[in-house]
This record gives sequence, structure tokens and C-alpha cells, in this order.
Amino acid sequence: MTEQAPAGRAGATLPLFPLQTVLLPGTNLPLHLFEPRYRQLAVDLVTGTVPDRRFGIVALRSAAMREVDTVEHVETVGCEAVLREAERLPDGRFDIIITGGRRFRLLDVDPTAAPYLLGTVQWVDDEQLAPRTVEAASQLADVTRDAHRRYCESAWNSGDWSAPREDASIDELAYLLAADCLLPLGDRQRLLEETHPLRRLRIACQLLTREAGFLSRLRAVPAPPAEIPRFSGPSNLN
Repeated sequence: MTEQAPAGRAGATLPLFPLQTVLLPGTNLPLHLFEPRYRQLAVDLVTGTVPDRRFGIVALRSAAMREVDTVEHVETVGCEAVLREAERLPDGRFDIIITGGRRFRLLDVDPTAAPYLLGTVQWVDDEQLAPRTVEAASQLADVTRDAHRRYCESAWNSGDWSAPREDASIDELAYLLAADCLLPLGDRQRLLEETHPLRRLRIACQLLTREAGFLSRLRAVPAPPAEIPRFSGPSNLN
């Protein structure tokens, strides 16, 4: 069902799951699947009908969207999802955990060839960092990690978050830092679409600094992670 294609070339086909959120590469997302077509997708992922347990997550352009038939209904840059865990419940629903993989540009949508949506995609690569930017990238990483720490210390209990590993690459650091921040969908989509690692890290720094400032001024914090519903509800087009 899933065909692989070299980076930068069209031709890969992925099952698609439209959501009212953005999956970022290297980050985890729990989902609750209850609609029949996505139950079937889970079955096909687990049994190998869909190879390598991979499908695509794309963000809906409108929260009011109830059905996706064309590319215009969703953001055109999405993220490959790798199924990590799956639990089938007695009534046939699934609780799953996915991890973000490669980014893709959605070229076409086929709503009829399978029980779930299929998309034709082109893989999206990052631009290469110039050697002269390595030192600047390292300095920006330190500043962004500090903004992440300030946000998390304001928003979460100490046991509810941890800093990304020290050897995280510049390519992935922005995603890992943003994963702990309750950013609006548009901000997460902006991070996903940015192909220059240094610009992406700068955007993450700006967003984390902004959000940490909001928490400080408002003297309010988000709900702790343990109190946020673990699995998505019907509004996710599932």
C-alpha cells in the first residue's frame, strides 16, 4: 500500500489521516481511533498490509471541515507517522502512539481507492547548513533551550518535562523543543514547513519566548499533561 520514493521526487503513496493538529518529526502523538475507516487503517498497519507501519498526518485547514476530498481541504505539507504502539479495544477501537518521521508535500488525494484516504506525496528535505553558520547555530541552540526551560518551568511540574538530549542535532532540535509547548496549530505548521534548520530554530526560539512571556504576564499555566485528554475526540475527523 505504501510505496517508497527517493527524497525530493514524487511518486510515494501514503494512507492519510487528517487531524486538527500538526505532527512534528521526532515527536510522539497518542491517538484514539474509533471511526471504521481509521480502525481499518490501524488493522492494515498492524498486519503489514500497509508496509513499515507508516502513514501520513496532515492538518485540516478549517476546524469546521468534516470530510476531506481534495488537497485544498488540508495543509499541503504534512508529516509521516510511524506506528509505535497499538492496542485494540474490545469494541474494535484502537489506542495508538505514533512518532513523526519525514515531511512530505501532498500532491493529490484519492478518497475512493481504499477505505481511508490515500495521498500522493513528495518528500521534503532540509536545506544544508553552510559551514560558516555552525557557530551561530550552536549559540542559537543555547538561547532556544533556555527559552524552552523558562516555558516548561512556568507551565509544567518538574517531573512532567525534560530537556532534549544534548546531542540532538540542529535539524531536529526545534521540533523537540516545540513539542513541550502548547502552540497554536498555525505556529506548529510554520515550524513543519520551514526547510532551513537555522531559521526553524530561530522561529522556535521566538515562539517559546513569546509563550513563556504570556505565562509570566498572565500568571496562568496550561493544564498539566496528565490532565490533558490523552486521545483525540471526534473533532479530529476520526
